[in-house]
Amino acid sequence: MIYVMSDIHGNLKAFHSVLEQIQLTENDTLYILGDVIDQHPYGIELLQEIMKMPNAKMLLGNHEYMMLEAADFDKSSDLIRVFEAQDIWYDNYGLETYKTLAKLLKSEQKEIFDYLHSLPLNIDIEVNGIKYKLVHGSPIENFREYGSRCESETEFAVWYRWKEGNAIPDGYNIIFGHTTTNKFQSNNPLCIWYGENAIGIDCGSGFPVPPPFYMEKGRLACLRLDDMKEFYSEK
Repeated sequence: MIYVMSDIHGNLKAFHSVLEQIQLTENDTLYILGDVIDQHPYGIELLQEIMKMPNAKMLLGNHEYMMLEAADFDKSSDLIRVFEAQDIWYDNYGLETYKTLAKLLKSEQKEIFDYLHSLPLNIDIEVNGIKYKLVHGSPIENFREYGSRCESETEFAVWYRWKEGNAIPDGYNIIFGHTTTNKFQSNNPLCIWYGENAIGIDCGSGFPVPPPFYMEKGRLACLRLDDMKEFYSEK
């Protein structure tokens, strides 16, 4: 079975709630479309757990990208750029993640950085004869058309928010995270969104728990592509 989820955002309880429901076997694959860290406090623990899962494959998300820019540097780095990257990361709920990261041994930090550097930006798969392009923010193929404000394909792929009506690579359906599904539909709690050849699966796992009165209820979503069954984290 093939499963996809995205934007766990440090929500360890939500992740374990979904794992209990899907009961992964050694023959299954779980694709995680980035943003495992930040917002909730257990991002580093989640990363370390996912790194040990032989049947989990992860994409780089913008929050992991921010962590690399802010924390993985050496003496030859442009320190002004590093300080700017740290400000951006902390402004995007990265401070608690940094505090946890800083407590690890240097060897453990290096394992995490090496893992994140190895992550792809998009993954192409086929299930039941349907081709899917798994992305965090947007397909790399769209960089030339929409990426004029981005310095690189990497920055574009993790930061640019795919919008309804944007191009989709020929022959593919895209599955994306990064943008919560309340931007496409009105549901409370949030649920998976289905567009034309596009599926959004960020259902607000990073939202506060409980949410403020003015905010929809977020949860972690997981989609099984073999039969399109949806799973959601429980309280």
